[in-house]
Amino acid sequence: MAEVSWHQGQRHYSGSYWSSTERALVIYESRLELSRLLVADFDRSVRRIKAQPFPLEANVAGRRCRHVPDYLLLTDEGPVVVDVKPAARLSCPAVAFTFGWTRVAVESKGWVYEVASEPGEVELANTRFLAGYRRDWLFEGELLDELRSVVLDGDTLGTSLRCLPARPQPAVRSAILHLLWRQH
Repeated sequence: MAEVSWHQGQRHYSGSYWSSTERALVIYESRLELSRLLVADFDRSVRRIKAQPFPLEANVAGRRCRHVPDYLLLTDEGPVVVDVKPAARLSCPAVAFTFGWTRVAVESKGWVYEVASEPGEVELANTRFLAGYRRDWLFEGELLDELRSVVLDGDTLGTSLRCLPARPQPAVRSAILHLLWRQH
């Protein structure tokens, strides 16, 4: 795993996020990268997440170009290479140039290339909330099995909390939110 560096006065907030997909820490270099990482971790088709997965080099118009993508997602449909950039910066000529040749290089391998910007506020808030329930070892397997056997489709959270009256409501609530994270 690459290390995250920090220096006084830096403009970005970098760190490590414990990914339920990787069952390990994955680095990010900005809050925007963290938001894309959360969305990838919530996506059931994503099987692996690698930060700064490899350097790309290409000769473009007689110029040697280098770039390291932000993420490689290994999905059920195949590899997805992701670069993260604020929407306001996408029209910057240097950014557009780099992402242009990167797209050509990635897609020439038959892979998918994605440029991610700010996600919807509601989607991100909901994903961030549910991410608090992503650590499966914190939940009793028997309770999860009981909840999986109850049909809760269409029920409100309040109704769902009462589906196992013999169980403490806080444990049931947490387990239901974990199953929502798992998209059960």
